[in-house]
Amino acid sequence: MMAKVVVIYSGGMDSFTVLHRAIQDGHDVHAISFNYGQRHVKELDYARSVCREHGIPHKVVDISAINELLAGSSLTDDIEIPEGHYEEESMKSTVVPNRNMILLSLAIGYAVSLEASAVYYGAHSGDHAIYPDCRPEFVQKMQAVSAIANYEPISIEVPFLHDDKAQILAAGLAMGLDYSQTWTCYKGLEQACGHCGACVERLEAFAANNTQDPLSYL
Repeated sequence: MMAKVVVIYSGGMDSFTVLHRAIQDGHDVHAISFNYGQRHVKELDYARSVCREHGIPHKVVDISAINELLAGSSLTDDIEIPEGHYEEESMKSTVVPNRNMILLSLAIGYAVSLEASAVYYGAHSGDHAIYPDCRPEFVQKMQAVSAIANYEPISIEVPFLHDDKAQILAAGLAMGLDYSQTWTCYKGLEQACGHCGACVERLEAFAANNTQDPLSYL
């Protein structure tokens, strides 16, 4: 019998790869996406499309009201999105306070209600420098809490925690995945901007794999 799991699926290339890893591992996958008021809400359209295509049960949950409490991120506030690489200090403005703890908590609750055994999410080493809630120590602490927070422990699976985006892309290409089904750009325009941190890292990953990004750029 297949194990039931929940995948936090943003619609971006990392979670797209995680989603397919969970499918490939033979799990009964249930996807959950969150509208937290992000400018690049366009990514949710990509998530819906992929889940429809694969017949994956998919919930899109509107939690945008949390922005009455959380402020200061260029992804959700009227703050200019910085351009450049994630390693630059300016990219800290893209941090949404406590986002992954909130999303993981909701996904764990959903997993309990489904009687699922695990929650998958797409943190990776490329995010460690800028996002505290993508670091191994955060994942370890959340694992410990998730093991005792409910009658049945829920495992947190982070298959690419120690890989960078190029390695994640390599894994996805080896699975034959089509990355035109993903959205990465923070600006959420008709075409990807090619200059925000998310675009820069994505383009570097494709270059490292000697392959062309199927998305079109401004």
